[in-house]
Amino acid sequence: MHILRFREPDSAAVRVGILTDDAVIALDDVPSLGWLWSLPSEQLRDTLDSARGPRVDPASVTILAPVDGRTEVWACGVTYEISRQARREESEHAADVYQRVYDAQRPELFFKSAAWRVAGPGQPIAVRTDSDITVPEPEVALIVSSRGQIVGFTACNDVSSRSIEGENPLYLPQAKTYLGACALGPMIRPAWEVADPYALSIGLTIARNGAVAWTGTASTAQLHRRYDELVSWLMHSDLHPDGAVLSTGTCLVPPAPFTLVQGDVVRITVAEVGVLENPVVRGLDSFGAL
Repeated sequence: MHILRFREPDSAAVRVGILTDDAVIALDDVPSLGWLWSLPSEQLRDTLDSARGPRVDPASVTILAPVDGRTEVWACGVTYEISRQARREESEHAADVYQRVYDAQRPELFFKSAAWRVAGPGQPIAVRTDSDITVPEPEVALIVSSRGQIVGFTACNDVSSRSIEGENPLYLPQAKTYLGACALGPMIRPAWEVADPYALSIGLTIARNGAVAWTGTASTAQLHRRYDELVSWLMHSDLHPDGAVLSTGTCLVPPAPFTLVQGDVVRITVAEVGVLENPVVRGLDSFGAL
């Protein structure tokens, strides 16, 4: 089973549904994904397992980013060894900051995106025009209920400007949070259907002019922290009434000076979760060209 947001042809209405083996079942009594994440996990599971509704041909729908309403996207940094190394290499003046946060009790968490900014499958991600080096960061993202329960998994592309962040850690929001810097999807796999979330393979392929420009694979087995630990810090002293998406850090970083360019296509594969693919544009003006 996968949970999705979708739109049918010739309709502006956005619906929530579940994908089964042969159909999308529209959940007409579910107003939003955020409403689902406000439920206790047991009630959420019962709601999905007993779902009844119109059946829709999966090939006919447009799949949208699996986040809506007041649900925010947050992200974690330096949770894998390779991420620590990449951050230290790119930083001009504060490489030790990343060593310290890797070993610290408190992890690095940062706000990544509001729901309306998030790209879904097939929608563009972007390179800032003031960035010399921008890379995709493939990550497993947790769907966290309002009660702090992990209820699902999806794929995240935490697009990041390595050159901007490397100038100064205080530039992190500009390097990480802008239009086109976050993609999620394609759908959500319920947590109870993933046998071992610490054994998920993650793949990244960047296509350029019909050829592979960079590719790599890794696994969540390399994660330095536990998911429940990261969620506890997300929920500490804060409220997420419609739940949250928490991206758990990257384990694949193309080495400098590699950078995304307009026309690239980024493909992220997370085992048991799905494949997220997005084209790359450069600058705000390029969004209108698609």
